[in-house]
Amino acid sequence: MYNISYFKEKDKQVVLTFINKHPFAFLIGCSENSEPVATQIPMFIDEREGKLYLSGHIMRGTDHHKAFKKNQNVLAVFTGPHTYVSATWYDNPNQASTWNYMSVYIKGKIKFLDETGLIDNLRKTSLHFENYNSASPTVYDNLPEDYVNNLIKMIDAFEIEVTKIDNVFKLSQNRNEESYRNIIKKLEEQGGDAKLISEEMKKKINELY
Repeated sequence: MYNISYFKEKDKQVVLTFINKHPFAFLIGCSENSEPVATQIPMFIDEREGKLYLSGHIMRGTDHHKAFKKNQNVLAVFTGPHTYVSATWYDNPNQASTWNYMSVYIKGKIKFLDETGLIDNLRKTSLHFENYNSASPTVYDNLPEDYVNNLIKMIDAFEIEVTKIDNVFKLSQNRNEESYRNIIKKLEEQGGDAKLISEEMKKKINELY
């Protein structure tokens, strides 16, 4: 991980908000044969009694499911917008260009839940992503019984007790004010992810200068 102090977000609530805003994460582990495994899934983060927990569900019988069963140690990586930053935008352009991005890294131990926990997770997930529209035909409680009975045989829900949380919010904090403001201007002009990064950079101007 890019472990440089000035690229760290120190406000815990900002980090948690970032995770909630970008829930589709990489979940990474290691098999009993020391082979890396990974999947991408939406996950929720919750705090209970001072501890953080991630939760989600995956298909049974996959390589990652088997690996997580054998080895509880996992890494979740949440990523947000990212963009190329040209050194031609610096006050001194004769240096390497770079990439600005935002990521949160969470280590923890995974535990698989019983059927009640699975149903709770499926209900929570479907309601959340259907904007809590309980009338939606795709939320858990509105699915046909036969479909649900088959579905829950193929899926396992899990919970991860967080043992370490870290982040890299690399937003040109190491540049002088002239370069920083020019980077924002150039990124705004591009739109898309570049513009999103520029908006994040704007939030830090008063903190940095």
